[in-house]
Amino acid sequence: MSASSQPGLPACRGDDSRSALALHGAALLADASGALLWPANGVLAVADLHLEKGSAFAARGRMLPPYDTRATLERLAALIARERPARVLCLGDSFHDRRAAERMDPADVERLRGLTAAVADWVWISGNHDPEPPQGLGGRAAAELSIGPLTFRHEAKPGAVGELSGHLHPAAALALGGRRVRDRCFVHDGSRLILPAFGSFTGGLNVLDRAFDGLLAPGFEVLMTVRSRVYRFPCARLSPDRAR
Repeated sequence: MSASSQPGLPACRGDDSRSALALHGAALLADASGALLWPANGVLAVADLHLEKGSAFAARGRMLPPYDTRATLERLAALIARERPARVLCLGDSFHDRRAAERMDPADVERLRGLTAAVADWVWISGNHDPEPPQGLGGRAAAELSIGPLTFRHEAKPGAVGELSGHLHPAAALALGGRRVRDRCFVHDGSRLILPAFGSFTGGLNVLDRAFDGLLAPGFEVLMTVRSRVYRFPCARLSPDRAR
């Protein structure tokens, strides 16, 4: 048993950088990076990269460090090198806006082209920020994609079964040992799963927010990513965000 490096969090067994779950009959792994792995089908899925969010904010006078795209691509490259997936699925909002690719540093463009070329099947799922992914970066575009019992799309649809989506940037908060812990999370109810945002500047929306109403069955659970580890909590343990 390995002890948690975060005070108040429970210890995890074995490889605590990922956690297994079953979704509509598929055996999946929630990785601490925020990626979802489906080993039986060689799938690596990520949601909401929001590449060039920093430059979009800068154009509106809100100065953020201009390195979010590079940091996100470096994390994604390391993950691909480690897992060697046959298929990478980007579940929408991979680019922060329709002109994001035009603002990318040439070195980042080449890095991304190298990543898409290294994977047998790279799929850009359409998002609300990027309904038409940029041309010339490799990969193929799709509105959604079904593989076996699972369907991958950007926005969750009420009543869907076997669905994996992004869009909502889920995060969880709870009190542990007199402290409050909040971080990004996967959230699922056994029939559907919503991935955390993978991008560097994306943040997270509390899973108890009204935006999640009607999407998850009672008794859902979260797989919270904290300091390169994954921790499971039932929804009953969670707390809403504090009023500002």
